[in-house]
Amino acid sequence: MFQRIHYQSLTKRLMEPRRFMQVIIGPRQVGKTTMVSQVVKDLRTPYLFVSADAVPLGSGIWLQQQWEFARLKLKQENAKEFVLIIDEIQKIDQWSETVKLLWDEDTRLEANIKLVLLGSSRLLIQKGLTESLAGRFELIYMGHWSYSEMKAAFDYSFEDFVWFGGYPGSAAFVHDEVRWKEYMLHAIIESSISRDILMLTRIDKPALMKKLFELGCLYAGQILSYTKMIGQLQDAGNTTTLSHYLGLLHTAGLLGGIEKYAGDIIRKRSSSPKFQVHNNALISAQLSQTKKQVMSDAAAWGRMVESAVGAHILNSSLTNHSQLFYWRENILEVDFILEKNKELIALEVKSNDETDFRGLEAFKKLYNSKKTILVGAKGIPVSEFLQMNPVELF
Repeated sequence: MFQRIHYQSLTKRLMEPRRFMQVIIGPRQVGKTTMVSQVVKDLRTPYLFVSADAVPLGSGIWLQQQWEFARLKLKQENAKEFVLIIDEIQKIDQWSETVKLLWDEDTRLEANIKLVLLGSSRLLIQKGLTESLAGRFELIYMGHWSYSEMKAAFDYSFEDFVWFGGYPGSAAFVHDEVRWKEYMLHAIIESSISRDILMLTRIDKPALMKKLFELGCLYAGQILSYTKMIGQLQDAGNTTTLSHYLGLLHTAGLLGGIEKYAGDIIRKRSSSPKFQVHNNALISAQLSQTKKQVMSDAAAWGRMVESAVGAHILNSSLTNHSQLFYWRENILEVDFILEKNKELIALEVKSNDETDFRGLEAFKKLYNSKKTILVGAKGIPVSEFLQMNPVELF
């Protein structure tokens, strides 16, 4: 669903005569490179695809060389336009300043080189864009694959998606869970933390970062104060450090800390976060149990189902520019609060036949939410909700 939209959007933008650099960001292994390759091949426009992944860190000269080669190809092929695609752009030190210089040179020379930048470190990419490239770029965020996409591409069942999540590259290994978990642990989790965070950001306590990720997966869907986190983690430092590390894990598309909705920015930021993984595979890959074993435990499987719903809503909020919160007041609680254009939707997830709706009722009365939505038992079936775009609820 979301990936098809991105393909159509990028195709349309590259076909336009005006020049805006296209920046595509998102977690590792969600198909950014594949999608861009398909677009340029279908357009049949001359292009050059290069990756900074293996380039020595900080090599700005490499970036200039690739750009000069693209300029040369544009002239040699006597083409009206040329597409230069640079993957893992955040690996280049001060990349945004170099891109700005070269882009502005092409503008003056009327060299029609259309630029597509890809990156898996959302924090570093957006920082470079806002600091140096204002007014020159359009942004596409590619999140994790949805149930409908995994179902269409790999014939995933609902249970497959809840357990194996939305990583397209891991689909080839789902018939061998041991091999699948090895792939997830090394190719996804370790690579995302080591290459997208630790190599590009100063982290004083890398072991703490990894322990925080493991703790967040263990307590997925639960609200945990930073004080309690310190009690669970050795050498945890202070709450500021944990908050910073959780933010970095979120930008890498791994683990988010959803804030409490309070109608007040200061109170939101000081709240205890609710752990939410971006992809259920990050939980199941670290469990010793198999899919069959977890499915036989109603409580454990219920938590996996609720986490899959939370991940779906979280990814939708990032793609559709809405904000996601939870709400709790004393014993009353609402699992998720979606906010877009100052409108609120309260969503409660029930994997069993519980009928306590006091939280939804209290939130609606207090904040006049536009809608209250129940997902699961006695509401929208989870398998159907996971194939919806939550922003359509507005």
